[in-house]
Amino acid sequence: MVRKRQVGGEPVPEIREVAFSAPAGRPAGVEVLTLAELRARADACQLATPHRPGFHHLLLLDRGRLVHSVDFREHLMAPGDLLWSRPGQVQHFGDLTGAEGRLVLFEAGFLDPATAAAARIEDWYGPPVRHPEGAAARGVAEALRQLHTEFGALGGLPLEIHLDVLRHLLAVLVLRAAHPGGAAGGERDGACAASATYLRFRDAVERGFTRSRRVADYARSLGYAPRTLSRATEAAAGVGAKEFIDRRVALEAKRLLAHGDQSAARIADRLGFADATNFSKFFQRQTGTTPIAFRMAVRGGAG
Repeated sequence: MVRKRQVGGEPVPEIREVAFSAPAGRPAGVEVLTLAELRARADACQLATPHRPGFHHLLLLDRGRLVHSVDFREHLMAPGDLLWSRPGQVQHFGDLTGAEGRLVLFEAGFLDPATAAAARIEDWYGPPVRHPEGAAARGVAEALRQLHTEFGALGGLPLEIHLDVLRHLLAVLVLRAAHPGGAAGGERDGACAASATYLRFRDAVERGFTRSRRVADYARSLGYAPRTLSRATEAAAGVGAKEFIDRRVALEAKRLLAHGDQSAARIADRLGFADATNFSKFFQRQTGTTPIAFRMAVRGGAG
């Protein structure tokens, strides 16, 4: 059921926080199911309204089409597409009628730390939808098939061994999903250096975007020239360094507007703006709408 809060004297739907809940008699931490099973079990209205799961979703679409929204952006999925949404991201499903595929739900702590790091499972900047092809697509599909088969074989092994097998099979799947194109042999040193530069910049932005939106500040703290950061970010993320920072700030603003009742002035202060006016101008430039209009549109959709 959608909870409501009072905003401006009127009850406004609040985006739901959804915790992982293992089916009865199943091991905690991971679940594999088909979209047909999801349709039969879940409330279609709740799936279609914005919610914020505290766990990962990996969805491989086999047949049909599906529109899925992640962090307020819609993605049209076709057969063979792979969706990966992370804990804390706002999402909702489109019409599931006619869509067929398999869905893996798992908590971040279910995987061992080495696999989690290698697969970059906490990379919220990664593309939500990927398009593996050829051998990469077959590898992802086979890894998911084996995981699904093992998940349904409860009772064939002692529970602890069954959990270990699930953990290893999930590790194979997330590693393939994180690198759907495979390793590119003979990478140029410049490309490797640009990737390392981008990752350092990305992590610095994640730590500091509420304090600074200036590329020069990050360049100085990391020991790079501003143009080096921009080139590395353009190569890795498709946008310049300044746009990358601004998009991260805008995403946080959207989350705060969608999930809470803080005023624009309070959010402006939290994100490092001098006042609500500057914040509103920034938000409108980035999104094409005002903070209040965005809040009402998102929560109106949740109703």
